[in-house]
Amino acid sequence: MINQLELKVTDPKLQISKPVDTTSKYSDAQKAKIETAAKQFESLLTAMMLKSMTKSANGLSGDNGFGGDYFDTIFQNELASMISKNHNLGVAGILYKKLTGESMDSNTKVEQMQPLNIGINPKLEFNNNPPISPSSQSLDRLNRYEGIINSASEQYGVNKNLIKSVILTESAANEKAVSSAKAKGLMQLIDSTASQMGVSNVWDPQQNIFAGTKYLSQMLQKFNGNINLALASYNAGPENVQKYGGIPPFEETQNYVKRVLSYLNHLNGAENGNKQSI
Repeated sequence: MINQLELKVTDPKLQISKPVDTTSKYSDAQKAKIETAAKQFESLLTAMMLKSMTKSANGLSGDNGFGGDYFDTIFQNELASMISKNHNLGVAGILYKKLTGESMDSNTKVEQMQPLNIGINPKLEFNNNPPISPSSQSLDRLNRYEGIINSASEQYGVNKNLIKSVILTESAANEKAVSSAKAKGLMQLIDSTASQMGVSNVWDPQQNIFAGTKYLSQMLQKFNGNINLALASYNAGPENVQKYGGIPPFEETQNYVKRVLSYLNHLNGAENGNKQSI
């Protein structure tokens, strides 16, 4: 028997059935922002529905497939974004009309996402792509290394949630992970970096995390605390960051930075929520 989907609202239109007073007019720039926000909401709602539909099967890849958490999330969010762009649900158009009194114009120019300018607690804009949250399975695995991460954070002065976000992005907290480029372990160290960081056993979680954190701290120092550039360097190398004068125009690196920062926002939000509830 198919499990009932865990959605509190089965008809999204019910949430916006009450007309909104639109006596004031909006400028084109304001309308563009409203359109962006409406599409974000529809995309996020769609991603939640997709996640709920695959939950009973533990995602598309099941429990044991390496990278399943990562690829499930990519698929869900890309599909949600595509559905939102094509207005298949119609939620974005309804929201836009309720707020502006007009139909959403497909020719409206929506502002592009500006380069991220963040501190240790970033607030991110995602345009049509909803924020990405780590899977419960990867978070469960990550919890095993809490003590090591805290020690590495204290020793190298790197925010613990940033370390966790890199681990989740690099390996989904799988200590046996190996990439196609032969990067290994929790923080996906290549042999040359592991050697530079004094690692004798790359598969030892403590050595791996300490070495990855040390290297990340060096990148933060190199780029004056700029997390964007430090993360781009961790993924693509500092030479490429310097060559292009910022995050390199590599899709993999740009997606990498966004994913780490999205996980960082998630972890910071969960931590702040726990503190408020005490």
